[in-house]
Amino acid sequence: MAINAESQFVELVRSWLVSLPHDLKIAFDAMDDENLPRSTRELATGVAMYICSPKESVQGNDAVVSFADDAVLLRLALQKAFGKGEDEDAFRDRFPELFEHLEANLALCKSLMGELMSWLESKVGTLAVKTASYKGKKLAMYLDNEEAREQLVDDGLVFRTDYPVDEKTIGDKLKKATTIIEAMKRARADEARAKGISA
Repeated sequence: MAINAESQFVELVRSWLVSLPHDLKIAFDAMDDENLPRSTRELATGVAMYICSPKESVQGNDAVVSFADDAVLLRLALQKAFGKGEDEDAFRDRFPELFEHLEANLALCKSLMGELMSWLESKVGTLAVKTASYKGKKLAMYLDNEEAREQLVDDGLVFRTDYPVDEKTIGDKLKKATTIIEAMKRARADEARAKGISA
């Protein structure tokens, strides 16, 4: 693992962890933007539902890095959601902090994360399926029903308010790529256990 690539990756994930509440708001903005294609809005809604879903309580250092897979997944989903349309370009232009260099940044993640990136990419494909649900409601409800939409937006606000990570909490907890990669491996193993399959 090249030292330079590793330190770039750690800095990148640190910054994504700190900006996750803001980035989640971008997903909500995409969900609400009626100029965007329905498929784009569905994927943005799907990733918002995923991130707002309660996590099992994680303590200590893991509480910081346990959101790393969410931070990467959000960017993978938004990269896939946005095509080449004029309205999509206009939306991307509003959020250069997320969309600028997105491809290169995700390529860097893939070079260090390997199969873990493939695991997250496969999850993107499940975010906007018709059967995707959150709190007993199907994804389409959150786009088509005002009350359901407000519930999801409120949950997004709760997530952003309670989010336990900032520059101070990260501190010196995140210095090595292995810290991030091991946390993601645990998340993948937990998910596989929950589904009753071996990771």
